[in-house]
Amino acid sequence: MTQKNMIKEEHRNLLKVDFLILGIILVIALTFRVYKYNTPLADFHSWRQADTAAVAKNFVKGGFDLLHPKYDDLSNIQSGKENPEGYRFVEFPLYNALIAVGYSIFPFVALEIWGRFISIISSLVVLAIMYYFLVKEHSRTAAIIGSTVFATFPFFVFFSRVVLPEMNALAFMFLSLFFSYRFALNSKKLSLVTFSFAVLFFAAAVLIKPTVIFYGLPILYLFIKKYSLKFYKKPFFYLFFILSLIPLILWRKYILNFPQGIPSSSWLITSVNTSTGLQNIFLRPSFFRWIFYERINNLILGGYTTFLFILGLIVKSPRYFLHSIIVAAFAYIFVFEGGNVQHAYYQTLILPALGVSVGLGGAFLIENASLFISKIGVFILIFVTLVFSFLISYNQVKDYYSYSVDLVHIARYINQITAPDDKIVTDTVGDTTLLFLANRRGAPAVYKSLPELKNPGYSYFVTFSKDVATAVIKDKKFTLI
Repeated sequence: MTQKNMIKEEHRNLLKVDFLILGIILVIALTFRVYKYNTPLADFHSWRQADTAAVAKNFVKGGFDLLHPKYDDLSNIQSGKENPEGYRFVEFPLYNALIAVGYSIFPFVALEIWGRFISIISSLVVLAIMYYFLVKEHSRTAAIIGSTVFATFPFFVFFSRVVLPEMNALAFMFLSLFFSYRFALNSKKLSLVTFSFAVLFFAAAVLIKPTVIFYGLPILYLFIKKYSLKFYKKPFFYLFFILSLIPLILWRKYILNFPQGIPSSSWLITSVNTSTGLQNIFLRPSFFRWIFYERINNLILGGYTTFLFILGLIVKSPRYFLHSIIVAAFAYIFVFEGGNVQHAYYQTLILPALGVSVGLGGAFLIENASLFISKIGVFILIFVTLVFSFLISYNQVKDYYSYSVDLVHIARYINQITAPDDKIVTDTVGDTTLLFLANRRGAPAVYKSLPELKNPGYSYFVTFSKDVATAVIKDKKFTLI
């Protein structure tokens, strides 16, 4: 396609009906996402959510020092080094800072609700841009099907409202894709504006979550589309990636000064943690079973919708921008195999690509209905497929919203009988949820003997085990409360 034709196509704007359809889908998506929005931060993956929320909480309590983010874990469990200041150096804490700003302005809204609210808004941004891409690159039918799946399917919904940075990073990345798309198609008069926004949002996205860098592949495709194979001769190509990656490089170099605050991460590519230690799963059958059967097929797409997903992968398209998004998601999965198998929330970054592929597959069936049964018959088939898939996924995801009421009560007791500056030790196997709920800092596991833990200033030990409690009482070195 020539540059002239591309510009002409760009001016074929979305119709009013598209804004109406998208508005309805966004309202539905928002309705699904506010389900149990005000529950305590003790639901599925609360250990990771608590770490994220704790950084925001400590911004509120100790000031907005973005270069020294801190959380509640003061132990050596995550990095292997003593961390008395509680430094937390992973992604740049922009998402955490947004939560803290919201809470500082409106403190009557709980911190975790602010975190969920920002994730929800981020998911709606991703949804809107995904709809736009599907309409522009394929059809309104593909946009409706793909966006509806992203808006309503249980796994998509749950991980669009957790206190984790993934969805926020995706929102910034899809904003970068949107402006890159406009840059590739617009006239030179607007190129500098769209280019600048694309760089800005890309830089923010990879700072919030570096793994979204794989979505640089669709941007590379857009450069090729704009400049053909001579893209490597264009200064904009080099400027884009240099300018957008400089902040990330500087941040990663800076955090090396705080090794005690950097969690171990080398296992994320090849291995998973098991009861018997690290196990290599790189390109092993277990990797393919867990990711493509257990997670994508059963958990995320509910079984039957996988057919539409696969169909979307293989259908012929006049342009391959949408497929470049899918390729980027697969590249991410195959590079970070350990992390994706170990933790379900790692699949958050592939959700837009799954929605795109399902939309393409559904549109292909409808457009070629005469080859199968009839258009009405195909509509019914797709509707029934989505409904059954939704129910299968919901049956697995519904428990993600559950939480231990006892844990919340215990946290309140800890908060009542200890002082704000008291350091707490819990035997929660590295899970910081109790520390966050109790609004206390400390160690989420007994990583040294109790007498040794008294020296760094730990004041209280909380155990859930009657046997452990009995042994500590018999020791007579500590006072029972």
